[in-house]
Amino acid sequence: MRNPISKSLSGIIILTLLALAVSACTGGNSNSSPAPSASNASPSESQPAASGQPKDGGGLIIAVASDPIVLNPNYAGDRVSLTIDQALYAPLFQVNNGKKTFYLADSLTLSDDQLTYTLKLKDGLTWHDGEKLTADDVVFTIDKILDESQNSFLRGNLIIGGKPVEAKKVDDTTVEFKLPQISPAFEATLVQVFPIPKHIFENETNIEKSEKNKAPIGSGPFKFKEYKTGEYLTLERFDSYFGGKPHLDTVTYRIAKDTNAANLALQNGEINIKYLDPQDVATIQSNGNFEILPYSEGRLGYMMFNQKSDTNLMNKKEVRQAISYALNREELIQVAYTSPEYADPAKSILTPDVLYHTNDVPTFDNDAAKAKELLEAAGASNLKLRFIVQSGNKAQEAIALYVQQKLKEIGVTVELQSMDSSAWVTKFLDKDATDYELAVTGYIMSFDPDSYSILYTSGASSNYSHYDNKEVDELFKQGAGEPDAAKREGIYKQIQNIVAEEAGIYPVAYTKTIVAVDKRYGGIEEAVLKPVVIFEDLSKVYLK
Repeated sequence: MRNPISKSLSGIIILTLLALAVSACTGGNSNSSPAPSASNASPSESQPAASGQPKDGGGLIIAVASDPIVLNPNYAGDRVSLTIDQALYAPLFQVNNGKKTFYLADSLTLSDDQLTYTLKLKDGLTWHDGEKLTADDVVFTIDKILDESQNSFLRGNLIIGGKPVEAKKVDDTTVEFKLPQISPAFEATLVQVFPIPKHIFENETNIEKSEKNKAPIGSGPFKFKEYKTGEYLTLERFDSYFGGKPHLDTVTYRIAKDTNAANLALQNGEINIKYLDPQDVATIQSNGNFEILPYSEGRLGYMMFNQKSDTNLMNKKEVRQAISYALNREELIQVAYTSPEYADPAKSILTPDVLYHTNDVPTFDNDAAKAKELLEAAGASNLKLRFIVQSGNKAQEAIALYVQQKLKEIGVTVELQSMDSSAWVTKFLDKDATDYELAVTGYIMSFDPDSYSILYTSGASSNYSHYDNKEVDELFKQGAGEPDAAKREGIYKQIQNIVAEEAGIYPVAYTKTIVAVDKRYGGIEEAVLKPVVIFEDLSKVYLK
């Protein structure tokens, strides 16, 4: 989910943030050229990291878990699509530790009555095909997000108090956003907007399913070059990038699934950047060729109860509470993440980087007797639950086995259904899927708690657990338009308490992401490590 945020958010909602398992796999496409190799020098030929200086040229290979679902930022909700889209499309601005970094935009100002935002674009912006990027494209993007027939999951964030935000062109570089009511969360919403080209999509009846997404035209530092399904997707440098010509010639996303094979490819220099499971850190670190970079994404890892399951088991709060009582959060963290260094215990649906977060909420933990008592009271005996698991995702596999054992102790049978990453994502994103009860996943959301409404309000676009509470729905509406900070805080703390008391999900941990980066590459700090997408601006990465 989008996906799935934090102080350095690339999106207001990023769901299905899957740990990236990687390895080579084959797939069909008309192009039969060999997969790109990782950079222009083998590890033995490259300069020592300490003496390396920036140079132009060369390639970078990043391991990803599956094929992208859609190369269009208005629809990307999985980690792979988001990661690639981040290089293809430029945002208006980003926020890091409360400070804006402007990209396509030059400035954003708020009127005295707090109802109009004025956005100024940089001069001379162009799309990858050389066409001008103007205010028309920004207005077109907002209008298409708001168009119900286009089914963008971002739509809900642009509806305030039941009415849509209005985007109006003032001139070629100026857009006004008129709000129907004061909305403290609107800037966090605008962070998520990556303009798409009007001249490409204006005649498309279904943008999400458009063939134009297969060879996307963006405005980011790299442009589309080649995609071989199941194997790799390659981007090439966009020389007219407004932030300056990128250093690298190409960036290739190697589509890979088997973690062990991928780790071997990483150590052999066939891959330059890869997410690591905590269990693999010591092995990769001993190689000596990689920087190991753990960082907080503002991510919550949790176990989801599918309340739309065809067994109707998960829509009983007593059953969800009982399952939660059967588990021990500290044991889960040790099992899944090997060390508290990579994960902090989570109890709230909000992450610590979000406004008004509190971990002081009801929790159900480590009481098998209470679990059995609740199951008996709910008339739920001899339960059989289906748990979908991504094969090769070590954290998911470890959690699933632990849950299976702990629930067995309270008389509940858990059937583990292992599937590859692509199949798992498809299953999870299918809101009509009723053939499972449990899944482990995670999300990264905006620094403003209003963004969580699309996860926890009834029927919302990213409410994959099908959680349904009318009081929570009303509180989210109140919080979105409440200008008083103290009152907003009270509203969102009430939401956290209600969802926790109902065991809407089982929060496990606020996790850290671990990335291995080949020491031959520099510019990592300037590129900014970013939730979900690894880097905020790939133009800054270079071979030393």
